[in-house]
Amino acid sequence: MAFKRIQEYIGTDDGVAGTLLIPKLIMPTMIKETDKQLLPREMAAFVRSGFEGSSFSVNLEEQDTLDIGEISEGAEVPLDSLGHQSVTFTPKKYGVAIRITREMKEDSQFDMFQNNLRVVGKRFAENENKLVIGQLDEANATIAGGSQATVANITEGMNNVEDNDYEPSDFVVGNEFLKDLRNIDLFTEFGKSGDQEMLDKGFRGVIYGMKVSRYSSSTKAVPSTSHKKYGYIFDRDYAYGIGIKRDMTVENFTLPSFDMDAATVTQRIDVKALRKYAIAKITTS
Repeated sequence: MAFKRIQEYIGTDDGVAGTLLIPKLIMPTMIKETDKQLLPREMAAFVRSGFEGSSFSVNLEEQDTLDIGEISEGAEVPLDSLGHQSVTFTPKKYGVAIRITREMKEDSQFDMFQNNLRVVGKRFAENENKLVIGQLDEANATIAGGSQATVANITEGMNNVEDNDYEPSDFVVGNEFLKDLRNIDLFTEFGKSGDQEMLDKGFRGVIYGMKVSRYSSSTKAVPSTSHKKYGYIFDRDYAYGIGIKRDMTVENFTLPSFDMDAATVTQRIDVKALRKYAIAKITTS
């Protein structure tokens, strides 16, 4: 029974559990899964780790507090002070256990244990991306773009961020949203801009001064399949932060009674939007 369960862990969802472990049925080279397009950590306002306790708070100065005004002769100078608010990061625990039988190690042409650990590392990166996109959904403004994104949608999103005194630095988009960008003549007529970027990359890497990045539409990397239709404009200095109590940790152990090698891989992480007015979201249908 235990061996059957392990076969189910290692096998594919669409194939027969355990078939990948029989050397005579496979080529001597393992074709690895593709890497997904994920948002890099440097887009965050900060990444904090190594803090004490189960959570930490970030203090924020409230925008547009502490006023000055004209004072009549002899009148009292009014009192005022800077307002503050805070955002609390409470990292949650994410993880998975990997178990490999001795027979799997003996019969397979590949290091199944290390292959599984490699893919687990990808899954943690994808989960972090999902948490980031979930916080970008907290945007102050959502622009409904209809069946296809337009230049007007983009400039409206930029204007919303700028109206709140932030500077749009990044424009991240899902796959279907990127398709819309590729269909906008203004961004595809590369000859008029004097460079070959559309030929080299397939899309404009900078639009109106914003760095354009694509994120994967896989549900392992975004909260839902609908996110392939969304785009986010934000100021990376203020949009969101990442709190890591413990980064990805691998703990190896053995299960002698089952004749297995095993490992648990865990991480404690939280992502929080800092200033929602620094984010604008564009949706298409």
